[in-house]
Parts: sequence; C-alpha cells; structure tokens
Amino acid sequence: MAQQPDLSHLWMPFTANKQFKEQPRMLAGASGMFYTSTDGRQILDGTAGLWCVNAGHCRTEIAQAIAKQAAEMDYAPGFQMGHPVAFEAATAVAGLMPQGLDRIFFTNSGSESADTALKIALAYHRARGEGHRTRLIGRHRGYHSVGFGGMSVGGISPNRKAYSNSLLPGVDHIAHTHNLEKNAFSKGQPAWGAELADDLERVIALHDASTIAAVIVEPMAGSTGVLIPPKGYLERLREITSKHGILLIFDEVITGFGRLGASTAAERFGVTPDLLTMAKGISNAAVPCGAVAVKRDVHDAIVNATANGIELFHGYTYSGHPLAMAAVVATLDLYRRENLFKRAAELSGAFEAAAHSLKGAKHVVDVRNLGLVAGIELKSRDGAPGARAAEVFQRCFAEQNLMVRYTGEILAVSPPLIISEEQITDLFARIGKVLAAVA
Repeated sequence: MAQQPDLSHLWMPFTANKQFKEQPRMLAGASGMFYTSTDGRQILDGTAGLWCVNAGHCRTEIAQAIAKQAAEMDYAPGFQMGHPVAFEAATAVAGLMPQGLDRIFFTNSGSESADTALKIALAYHRARGEGHRTRLIGRHRGYHSVGFGGMSVGGISPNRKAYSNSLLPGVDHIAHTHNLEKNAFSKGQPAWGAELADDLERVIALHDASTIAAVIVEPMAGSTGVLIPPKGYLERLREITSKHGILLIFDEVITGFGRLGASTAAERFGVTPDLLTMAKGISNAAVPCGAVAVKRDVHDAIVNATANGIELFHGYTYSGHPLAMAAVVATLDLYRRENLFKRAAELSGAFEAAAHSLKGAKHVVDVRNLGLVAGIELKSRDGAPGARAAEVFQRCFAEQNLMVRYTGEILAVSPPLIISEEQITDLFARIGKVLAAVA
C-alpha cells in the first residue's frame, strides 16, 4: 500500500475538502476501463474520469506520441510562430466537425473554450459593423465551465452565487428543458418540450435582437445532471437564432468525440451551430486541451476586417501546445482506427436497457439516457437535498469498486467508449445494490 501523502496543502477543486481529507478516495493507477486505488482495488470507471477518457485509460499510442513530442520539442510559442503538429491537429479536428465548421482555435480547457467562443461572437458582430450586439444568452441550469464569461452565461446557482456582483453585464437566460412530470423515464430524446425553445423569443422581445450577439447551450446538458434535449428543441433554437441574426454556440465539451454515438452532438442531432466548443475527449484527457470550431464565414468576417496585423487579440501561452497537439492527433487516430464512435452507437441500446433496469429501484424518480450517458435522479431526503446521491457516490466507490458522478440528487454515468456489454450490465447492477442499501 502506498504511503499516504500530506493532504494539507492541496486545495481541491469542486470538492468538500474537509470531508474528503477525513476519508480520502485516492487513485494510484489506471488502465483500460479501470482505476487502481491506493489500497490496491480495481475501480470500474463509470464516468470516463470526468466525461473525458473516451478511449479508456493509458492508451499506449497516445502515451508514445506525447513522449516522442516531448523529446523532440517540448514547447513552441503560438503567437506569431507555428509548428507542424498544431496544423496537423487542427486539420484532424476540422475533419470531424459539421460541414463548414472548419476553422479551429486551440485552448487548454472547456473554460477557455467557452470564453473564447463568446469573444469570437462579439468580435464577429463588431467586424460586421454591428458592435451594438453585445448581449449573451445562456440557459438556466447551463454549465459552461468556470471562467467569468462561461460562468456568467451558465445557469447553475451554486457556481454563481459567490461572484454574483462580478459577473458579465448584459447576460440573460432562457428556460431549461427538464420536466419530470411530462418526461420522466424517457428513453432517448423526450417527446415533449420542443416548445421550450420559444422562450428565446421572449428574451429577444425583451431586449431586441439587435442587441444580442449569441446564444450558448449544451446540446445535452451534462454537469447539471444529464438533461436530454426534447425532440425538435435544438432545431427550433437554430431556426430562431438564424431568423434574428444571432450566433448559436454549442458547448460540446462533454458531448464531443463519441459520447452520443457520433463525432459531435451537432452531427447526432443534425443541427449545425455557428461555433462549437470542445475539450475533454479531444485528447482523451492525456494532456489538457480544448478548442473552438468556427464557421468559415464567421472566421473570415473577423480576419478580413483587418487589412494588416493581428485580427483577433486573444490567445493563450499554451494554445496549440506541442504535447497537447501530439495527444490530439494520436487520440483522433485511435478513435478512427477502433471505430469508437460507431461502437458507442451500437452499445447505446444495451446501455439504455441497463440504465432503465433501475426504474422502480429504491429512491429512483427518473432515469434518462442518450448514447453512452445516463442520469439517475433520486428522491431527496427531507431537509437534506443532495445528501442521498452523495452517499450513493461514496458507497459505490467504497463498497462496489465503482466510480460514478453526482450533482445535486442526480447520479451521472458516462463510461469510456471501450466498455463491454457485460461491464455495462455490471455497472448498473452495482449501482442498484447501493441504492437498495441506502436509506
């Protein structure tokens, strides 16, 4: 057993630090579908790390590509300089995007991707002589990471409340799509709810379209608890934004790279946005990386508005970092060679059946799913919202050697795309055992 490190110095993100340090859950290794805990247990990864290790852990091809690049050139500046692997990676990413979204801006995370997309939207309207379009529209329960831009358009209250006086001005939100009364235990996209997109017309009427730059939504809202878009909802958002000259941004940090059985949610739903943010699965999480795919006409409007010199005053020291680019190229090649997006689509039926086997289980008030992602919503304890899901999460790890996610009273399951049918059945059976034991 590995010696316990000093836990006092690290301030952990999105973690109940005091509780964790009283009873740590520590990981020491990973391979394929499993983590290894510091006490030697094999932990079935039901969440692909944090929705990101889509090809499974410690893939040799990716590790070797990173090591080779680190030995050849560890860093190259992305400002006024370039290196071949960044252009190779951009070409590979563009090849997976919907038609026309083939201009790629690299970042290091979902947070940076969200803020980058918002800034590009503002720059686009300014370049076209419509600099008065500055308002940004998000959605209640939306999550666009933790930068001030993404947090402002996000709609998860606990993420915002400590910073409420410091968020971006000129931001509004439309209604979310979650409705247990009408859509509980839907399989795939709920039948009811396309009309919820019309709430955008209300916001447009309130502020006037001429003031609005962009609308940003997650095609499938993940971090808030797996909210599946109703049939026709995204199509209606696309119609409304196009009618009013407003850019539509899809935040695909979670849904990109096979999670829904396609390269992107845009492909899965047949709805093409103007900008598409990504991170997580783009590099299989082996090196931090993110990107924004931009429609060519949006890119060209900004670039061609400046005769000479820098066209967009934006970027990061690590944009297009050589190690990240090597990881991206190797990861996307691995997805292609192993046909992992098609595999996810083929497994989605078995995954759906296993997830919905928990209908009728103790405490379960809803199960929802799409592709290889499921949300299991639990009834809250009186006066203790979220406590039951937190206990299920803890007991899954301690008693069932299983890692799941929870947010509020919702368990989220999103395993690596390499999962087998037998492991899918086993995963939900382990959750069922814990639910049966929890008060």
